[in-house]
Amino acid sequence: MGSLRRVEPGEVLFAAGDEDADFFVIESGGVVIVQGHGEENQVIAVYGPHQFVGELSLVTGQRLYLSAVVRDAGQVIQIPLERLREVVADDPALSDVILGAFIARRQLLIDVGTGIRLIGSRFSPDSRRLREFLARNRMPYQWIDLETDDEADALLSGLAVEPDQTPVVIASGGEVLRNPTSAELGRAIGLGSRGAPPALCDVVVVGAGPAGLSAALYAASEGLAIQGVEAVASGGQAGTSARIENYLGFPAGVSGSELTQRAGLQAQKFGARLTTPAAAVELESRPGYHAVKLSNGEVATGRTVVIATGAQYRRLEVARLEEFEGGGVYYAATQAEAQLCADDPVVIVGGGNSAGQAAMFMSRHASHCRLLIRGGDLGKSMSRYLVDQIERNDLVEVMRHSQIVELHGERELDGVTIAESRSGERRRVEARALFVFIGASPHTEWLDGQLATDDAGFLLTGRDLQGDATAEYDGDLPLFLETSRPGIFAVGDVHSGSIKRVASAVGEGSMAVRLIHQRLGAL
Repeated sequence: MGSLRRVEPGEVLFAAGDEDADFFVIESGGVVIVQGHGEENQVIAVYGPHQFVGELSLVTGQRLYLSAVVRDAGQVIQIPLERLREVVADDPALSDVILGAFIARRQLLIDVGTGIRLIGSRFSPDSRRLREFLARNRMPYQWIDLETDDEADALLSGLAVEPDQTPVVIASGGEVLRNPTSAELGRAIGLGSRGAPPALCDVVVVGAGPAGLSAALYAASEGLAIQGVEAVASGGQAGTSARIENYLGFPAGVSGSELTQRAGLQAQKFGARLTTPAAAVELESRPGYHAVKLSNGEVATGRTVVIATGAQYRRLEVARLEEFEGGGVYYAATQAEAQLCADDPVVIVGGGNSAGQAAMFMSRHASHCRLLIRGGDLGKSMSRYLVDQIERNDLVEVMRHSQIVELHGERELDGVTIAESRSGERRRVEARALFVFIGASPHTEWLDGQLATDDAGFLLTGRDLQGDATAEYDGDLPLFLETSRPGIFAVGDVHSGSIKRVASAVGEGSMAVRLIHQRLGAL
């Protein structure tokens, strides 16, 4: 499986900036994982006999951002990367050990704030955009704030970077990116599959939330050629959930990011390709195929298409909201947001499961956590287990019949005014962060009205299609989850009447694969 070889102190097994590396198991001696090898030489981890070296980048194909250097002479087993992937695919027990350790190590690196460097001002919208992009893609990074870090100016001077060129990313291998787009940053860190999409595949999956990942995974496992595309990061809204406790098979709960990260690894293991970040911008259908034009200029072409673009939370109708978005107003409650407002008071708006999960999660980090709902019954749209947890949690204050009517602050949010609908009483409270989880609108604007929707813009599928909406079927009937155009399916939150639960999204994604086989057989 691998070769045993002697290593000496100072030998580099892999270096930051490498596009890939072999897998190493230490038989004797010691290896250190180093940030800034040859410069700062910051030791991140030390491994000894009978331990293996590496983290998630080895199997995801991301560019390496740390170096492995031999500290003590000894012997290592060197296993080629392709052989490692075969082992991960063929040996479930060993796969669980290796992938479990890689995922845990990635989380530790995120928590300690190591990895690539991002230098910018916390008041800059572009800095907030890049921080969110890295966090959503679970990429470890070190944040250097120009507003508070005394060494930031000296670092920029050393890089010959002017303040107006920030934010700056120092990527793997020392590459300097001046205010990069998300796509540029994605390429620099090696996100997604390499190379252009194939000329024609069996299925193009648009969106990589639970429904899209499920469709890609099951289709790839059945031998279909898959091209997935995702605008920001795999995981969708589920990827921003701090903890999902009602998903089958996880009695202790699981974070949305971990669940969807594992799903992405599974899909990749079976051969599914994923291009990210690349948003779908246009759909064009021709006899025998459908073409999805992407924001990066590429075109993904498939015999069938699965639309899994999900939905986004609606914005509050309150003045100055846009001014504070990313600088106090958020639409996800992940570890990244928790770090930004640690020990500060926060307000959460919404009565669904996402709002409840956010309240429970942020209560462990914030100094005070208020949950606002318009009605009086917390259990109206929230799962019972979450209602019970919130009612037992003294750190969460539930404010019923309440809504935000005003935002306060200069460059950052520092307070909100809350109105009580029954009494009309208004009250200003301190808040460094406002989390919004109200309603949802579908990501269907890129379709330009080509597919039938309901009044709210969600895609109609199956039996919900009536009259003129079935015209393209020439007297035939659309399949369950099939849209008004044959061969194009909609799964997850984007279709009308969806359950809006992770489990149902995963089920629809897998179900779509059976329907795809049926449609392909009829073509």
